[in-house]
Amino acid sequence: MMDYPLLVHQFLERTSVYFPNKEIITREGDGVHRYTYADLMKRSSRLSNALAGLGVGAGDRVGTFAWNHYRHLEAYFGVPSMGAVLHTINIRLFTEDLVYIINHAGDKVILVDPDLAPLLEPLASQFESVEHFVIMTDDRSFTTTLPSAHNYEDLLEGASDGYSPVKLDENSPAGLCYTSATTGRPKGVIYSHRGVVLHSMMEAQADTIGFRERDVVLPVVPMFHANCWGVPYTSAMVGANQVLTGIRPDPEAICRLFESEKVTLSLGVPTIWVGILDYLERSGKTYDFSSLREIASGGSAVPISLIQAYKEKLNIDLVQAYGMTEATPVISYNRRTSGLDSMSEGEKLQLAGTQGAMVPGLEMRLVDDEGNDLSWDGEQRGELLFKGPWIADSYYNDPRSSETFIDGWYHSGDIASVDANGYIQIGDRVKDMVKSGGEWISSVDLETAIIAHPGVLEAAVIAIPHERWVERPLACVVANAESQGKLQKDDVLDFIRDKFASWWMPDDVVFIDEIPKTSVGKFDKKVLRERYQDYQAQS
Repeated sequence: MMDYPLLVHQFLERTSVYFPNKEIITREGDGVHRYTYADLMKRSSRLSNALAGLGVGAGDRVGTFAWNHYRHLEAYFGVPSMGAVLHTINIRLFTEDLVYIINHAGDKVILVDPDLAPLLEPLASQFESVEHFVIMTDDRSFTTTLPSAHNYEDLLEGASDGYSPVKLDENSPAGLCYTSATTGRPKGVIYSHRGVVLHSMMEAQADTIGFRERDVVLPVVPMFHANCWGVPYTSAMVGANQVLTGIRPDPEAICRLFESEKVTLSLGVPTIWVGILDYLERSGKTYDFSSLREIASGGSAVPISLIQAYKEKLNIDLVQAYGMTEATPVISYNRRTSGLDSMSEGEKLQLAGTQGAMVPGLEMRLVDDEGNDLSWDGEQRGELLFKGPWIADSYYNDPRSSETFIDGWYHSGDIASVDANGYIQIGDRVKDMVKSGGEWISSVDLETAIIAHPGVLEAAVIAIPHERWVERPLACVVANAESQGKLQKDDVLDFIRDKFASWWMPDDVVFIDEIPKTSVGKFDKKVLRERYQDYQAQS
């Protein structure tokens, strides 16, 4: 076979030839900005040449601190094509973590949205490697105290649109993403050109997410999170239209884009999809979602009740995906195979509540505490281990690598069972399991059952200390709009009582206004554990 490197910019080369007039649409205020893949090609090339003029070369880190929009997409291609490394910075991190990852990555230039510049201004003196800031706007009147600041459009106007990607080894780094760690500092994960390209080829397969040229793709997942799940690259590879949500999207804005742009495929975390349902119920507004063939949901387990609600209320298939930053990020996708078509409707719904089967190209093990392989029988629970061409082999410049990457396997920390057909059912992160009297209780199983209550909007289950049993489960519940002030502890417990052994039942239920979220929309149980560390259950 030819020694032909797999490189990210080849996607843009292809789509600018075969699909030059397909569109990238970005929400801007009450309107949208539109341009084509041909425009993206020219502007990404200008960005590459402009960054070279600022002294950026192969291997240098270019940070982005931005929302989902077309200028951010230009960086997704312009930075890797010149051999530099795209570091997408999570805009919702605490200031200490922001300073840490920018210094740890060694960012040379940071592209920043004007409305986010005030977050970086007071921290600029702590950045050890940043030489330039580029404000991603065409507003020449915008001012900032960031040192050596440039206007994005001015830089592009002064640069050539000549396309001249550098020659690279396919194992060269293309991207750098940091985990949104709930303990300790975030950990950096390098994405190679080869890994990104193979990941996109996998995502486009019909039995995985199945991106296609006819799609209009709207990622609600932020472009700063886990490579935006590969969506910008896979969409470009197949020539799909891309719809980007712009600055501070809310459920109403997303619903309007679904309708106006006839979106066919969208991707995001469960809290987004819960929020959209809640918005529709509160507002009473209706939208035409008939174009949506599928919504992919990942980041945390999707309650069966949410899958059912989207199908029954909106006639939309909400499909579970599973992955992590260390996996570029997709590991599995929930497609029902033909051999399972004879299942009853109830069985199909239960299957839809799993994280699906592992995608082609990866290997997986299920192991116990001693590293022994467990049976795929749907009953035994253990930790999931993975390896494959888009799975990281270490964290970037981080001694914690030895705790996670062992003997060629990535230890995910996720506790799960796997059935005989290979479908994964995530139980918990190790740190989120409740160990009561020496026996494990899955917080995710309890949460999924509680959220099915018609009066519940969100629920998180955590461990609280117990004098006799060491730990016991506490349910933290957010009532929906109709049930606020009415929903009681016994309503919740009675609703799930027949689904669990008595010793699994939460010792108490506390009603709160909101479940704390991490920077990427997952439940932040660390905050809840700290809040209720001295809680005494009420009899």
